[in-house]
Amino acid sequence: MTDNIAHQITHRPLILIAAMLAMFMAAIEVTIVATAMPSIIAELGGFSQFGWVFSIYLLTQAVCVPIYGRLADIWGRKKVFFLGTSLFLLGSVLCGFAPSMTWLILFRAFQGLGAGAIMPLASTIVADVYSPQERAGVQGWLSSVWGFAAITGPLTGAWIVLHFNWAVIFWVNVPIGIISMLMLARWLPEAAEKHQHRLNITGSALLMIAVTALIGALLQAERLGAWVVLLLAVAVVSGGLLYHHERQVKEPLFPLAIWRSRIQLAGNLGNLIIGAAMMGISAFLPTWIQGVDGGTPLQAGSALAMMSIGWPLASSLSGRIIARTSYRISALIGSLLLIAGCGALLLLQAESGILTAAAMAFLIGTGMGITSTTFLVAVQNDASYHIRGICTASVMFSRMLGSALGTAVMGAVLNYNLLQRLPDFRDPVQQMMSPAQRALLTDDALQLLRQQVAGSLHGVFFVALLFALACVLAARMLPRRQSEG
Repeated sequence: MTDNIAHQITHRPLILIAAMLAMFMAAIEVTIVATAMPSIIAELGGFSQFGWVFSIYLLTQAVCVPIYGRLADIWGRKKVFFLGTSLFLLGSVLCGFAPSMTWLILFRAFQGLGAGAIMPLASTIVADVYSPQERAGVQGWLSSVWGFAAITGPLTGAWIVLHFNWAVIFWVNVPIGIISMLMLARWLPEAAEKHQHRLNITGSALLMIAVTALIGALLQAERLGAWVVLLLAVAVVSGGLLYHHERQVKEPLFPLAIWRSRIQLAGNLGNLIIGAAMMGISAFLPTWIQGVDGGTPLQAGSALAMMSIGWPLASSLSGRIIARTSYRISALIGSLLLIAGCGALLLLQAESGILTAAAMAFLIGTGMGITSTTFLVAVQNDASYHIRGICTASVMFSRMLGSALGTAVMGAVLNYNLLQRLPDFRDPVQQMMSPAQRALLTDDALQLLRQQVAGSLHGVFFVALLFALACVLAARMLPRRQSEG
C-alpha cells in the first residue's frame, strides 16, 4: 500500500469510523474510571493504592507504544491491531472481576499493554488509507474523539455506577472493541508487499527497561522517595546501552531515517513539549478552580472540558492552514495560541471566576489542537509506508513521555512553592479542596491559603508557559514549504 493508491481503497469512511471507535474506547478509559473510583474503593478498599490504578495503565501503555509501532511495520497493521485490542478487551473483562485493589492494578497493567497498540495503530491505519493531502482533515476527526471522550466519560461513568455495578465501566469496552475489529477485518486491506524483517528483541527489552524506569520514576516520584535515584540510574544505563545497540544492529528499533529527518525530530520534540505543557492545565487548573475559587468538581471538569472542545475544533482547522501555508506556519500559529493561553493563566486571580479559567483552557486547547495535528501529519507524510507505524508511535510516545515529565516537574514546583510560602500548614491544597476541612478554616486562614496557593500555582503556570515558548523552536524546525524536508 502506498500513498499513490490510498485514494483507491473503498469503504474509507467505514475504516475511519472503526479507527475512531477504537480510539474512543481507549481514550474514555481514564475519565470513566476516575468517576467510578469512589465506588470501587468502597467495595475493594485499598485507598493507599489509588494512584497506581491510573499510573500503571499509563506506564504499561507508554512502554509498549514504540514496540507495537515497529511490529506494525513488520507484521502488518491488522494483525498487531487485533493483538493489542484483544489484550485490551481481555484486561477490561478481568478488571470487572477484580476481587481486590491489588488484582485491579494487575489487570489494569494488562489492559495498558493492549492500549499501547490502539492509539498509534488507529492513527497509522487512517494515514495509510488517506492521501497526504487528506490526512490533516481526517486527523481532525480522530482528535474529536478525545474531546468527546473527555466530555462523555465522567457523565457515562456516573450514570453506570448509579444504575449498575462498577464492573460495567470496564465491560462496556467489549462490544465497542469487537465492532471495531469486525469492521477492520471486513474492510481494511493489508499491504500486498512483504518485507523480511526481524523484531529487535534486545533493543525492545532495553527500551522497555529504560522507559519503565524513567516513567515510573516520574509518575511516582513523591511515593518512591530516594528510590527515584535508583530508577533514574537504571533508565540512564539502559538508555545508553540501547543507544549503543541501535548503532550496531542491522534492524534498529528506531530506523535511522527518524533521526536523520528534521521533520521527524521536530514532530517528536514538539509532542514532547505539548505533552509537558498540557499537564499544567489538565492536572493543575482543576486545583485552582476547586482550591482557590472554591468551585465544585463539576465546575472544574466543565472548565477543563473547554480545552477538550477547543482541541478537535482547531485540529480540523489545521488542515486548511497547512494547505494554504506550510507546516511551519501552521505550527507557529498553534504555538502562539498556546503561549497566549499559558501566559493568560498567569493573570488569573482569586476573583477571576470559573468562566475566565474556562476561556483560557479553550484558548490553550486550540493551540494544542493545531500544533499536535501539524506535527503528526508532517511526520506521517514524511515517512514511507514501511516505517510509518514506528514514526507515528514515536510521536505518540513522545507526548506520553512529555506528560509524565510535565507532571513530575510541575508537581515539584508546586510542592516547593507551598513549602516556602506555607511552612506551617500541612497539605494546604487538601485543606482547601475538601469541603469539610475548608469549612473549619477561619476567614483569615482561608484568605491566607487562597493567596499563597494561588501564588504557588502561578509558578506552575509559568513553567507551562516556558514549555509553550519552547514549542516555537520545534515549529521552526519544520520546512518553510511543503516540498522541503
